[in-house]
Amino acid sequence: MFDVVCKMNLDVKIAKDESEVATCMRLRRAVFIKEQNVAEHEEVDGQDQNCTHVLAIENGIPAGAARFQQLGSYVKIQRVCVPKGHRGHGIGAKVIKFIVVHVSNSGGITSIRLGAQTHALEFYHKLGFIECSKEYLDAGILHRDMELRLS
Repeated sequence: MFDVVCKMNLDVKIAKDESEVATCMRLRRAVFIKEQNVAEHEEVDGQDQNCTHVLAIENGIPAGAARFQQLGSYVKIQRVCVPKGHRGHGIGAKVIKFIVVHVSNSGGITSIRLGAQTHALEFYHKLGFIECSKEYLDAGILHRDMELRLS
């Protein structure tokens, strides 16, 4: 009897063109608007042109996305998403780690911040983030701000 091992081939990268950014947007729409019922005007906030977009491709299929923006001495990660069929493979963690490494190599950044949905707090704790706010509603979903110090 054979044990077949399916290895995940995951590529996480900066979205390099409009097509890849559009792929990130499609993933966000599927997760936030369709799955989580976030209103389109809250998901599409007019900040995408000010952000760097990150795309994860698993075995040739778009499997995760995020965006980040430098705001003074810190970077804010936003819109981290992994569609249902790709969850549980560590994709979200690899997207965050990719951003942390990318930002750490940029210089001049002292911390990385994000607004975490409260169900995902433990996920971000495991990646080194600590809570730095009380709960608040964003797009009708409970969140807490979190921070990872780089210095």
